[in-house]
Amino acid sequence: MINSYEKATVFACQGWSWGCLAHTTTKPEATLTAAVIAVFCFAWWWIKKFTNINPPLPPGPRGFPILGSIPFIKPDLHRYFVELSEFYGPIFKLQLGTKACIVINSPSIAKEVLKDHDAIFANRDTPAATIVGMYGGVDIVWRPNGPDFIRLRKLLLHQVMSKSRLDASCELRRREVRQMMKDVHGKIGSPVNLGEQVALTTVKVMITTLWGGSSERSSDLIEFKKRIDEFIRLMGTPNVSDFLPVLAPFDLQGIQSKSKKLLSWFYGIFESMIMNRLKTEDAGKNISKDFLQQLLELNQTGDDGNISLSNDEVKALLLDMMIGGTDTISTTVEWAMTELLRHPDKMAKLVEELDTVAGNQNLAEESLLPQLLYLNAVVKETLRLHPVVPLLLPHMPSQTSIIAGYTIPKHSRVFVNAWAMQRNPQLWDDPLGFQPERFLEADISYKGNDLRYIPFGSGRRICGGIAMAERMVGLLLAALVHSFEWKLPEGRKPDIEEEFGVVLKKTESLVAIPFARLSNLEQYK
Repeated sequence: MINSYEKATVFACQGWSWGCLAHTTTKPEATLTAAVIAVFCFAWWWIKKFTNINPPLPPGPRGFPILGSIPFIKPDLHRYFVELSEFYGPIFKLQLGTKACIVINSPSIAKEVLKDHDAIFANRDTPAATIVGMYGGVDIVWRPNGPDFIRLRKLLLHQVMSKSRLDASCELRRREVRQMMKDVHGKIGSPVNLGEQVALTTVKVMITTLWGGSSERSSDLIEFKKRIDEFIRLMGTPNVSDFLPVLAPFDLQGIQSKSKKLLSWFYGIFESMIMNRLKTEDAGKNISKDFLQQLLELNQTGDDGNISLSNDEVKALLLDMMIGGTDTISTTVEWAMTELLRHPDKMAKLVEELDTVAGNQNLAEESLLPQLLYLNAVVKETLRLHPVVPLLLPHMPSQTSIIAGYTIPKHSRVFVNAWAMQRNPQLWDDPLGFQPERFLEADISYKGNDLRYIPFGSGRRICGGIAMAERMVGLLLAALVHSFEWKLPEGRKPDIEEEFGVVLKKTESLVAIPFARLSNLEQYK
């Protein structure tokens, strides 16, 4: 018979969109948890009774003591936030455990956070699962705003992600995309799971770009993808240690230990790669430099002899790019292919552009991407309708601030609902329609200056990998559309059902049948 503690746990988990708290705690742990919750309930009541905040906190639903609004949250958090916004307004507050969460659904208010008060809000509310494995948060994603973050971001943007550096590694990406074309050509006339195909290709392209690996077996790639997916799942799983930090040392759900084990596996591979590279005498003489070589040069010499990377920062950056690049890139390509198959007229227009620019006998090369304006518009419209990270990564103010006339407490968690703003009918014509042409008519970039459109974020925390993402998404999508004609299996339609998570994926992978388009069959070899 289920006890009262388990009942409370089940109730609290119902509808939670990021997963559910594990039911694996022992009786002593349950007793400890119950005692701590009782103490926090009293403290919560005392603070609420005697604290008078002026200006007030943003409006929001009332919740239970300690649990706050957790029991009432619906599965699709981005859509649920829109529902609450319709009732409470464009900025509101949710209490999740002891953590105050502020949700923003308006570009004008987002501007106050991401632009006007950027320095204050340019911190991350780092999950306990990430802290234990990322050397205390020395990577660029979770590192607090400050001199070290600015130094690391400068190195990433001006050294690793510069045009010259990306150009130097283009041959590595070209090789793996051609291998994908060969693999798909071998399945002509048969259904292909495009989601899986693109995901594995993206993992291989990322591995090749990052450290030049090209001999990974399919089983190794699948294992790599599996562990990346598991780590992303752990980051998105609600962790009692994040809601009640006093319980973090107990790791009641085992999330920290699982995360640390996964990260140790990744770092073991990185350390092996680094050692092998350092032993290679002519490692620095490659014409096509992978990112590892570039990072090691910064580790050894620094930027102009002054700014350098530590060994831990090299490994943390590799992991950032590996995890940040694989799911986001493959998911974007799959959503783009889905929308193009749903809109044959848009597909035909893109094919026409590719044939005009690349010809009908050659593969579309990375060097042609700047000329493929409609392709770029297709990618932008895909990211408008299906932003890969719909709520971006949460910001955290370093001091109590006033935003939109409300008090935003220090160390609260701030969500910016990019998904909602990019589908707002008051901001976009035909917001639910797939209209790439809108990005040909208006000059809207990924830089986050137009707060209606922020798929990569904005301000100093904007994604540092935009340049690489643009190239890889464009290259993969161009290769698939230009080299093959795609048809859906009989009786199937491309659905657009979403599965909410840290990354907004399709509920079901896209399956389609390829037919060769290029008259020059040598391009498929």
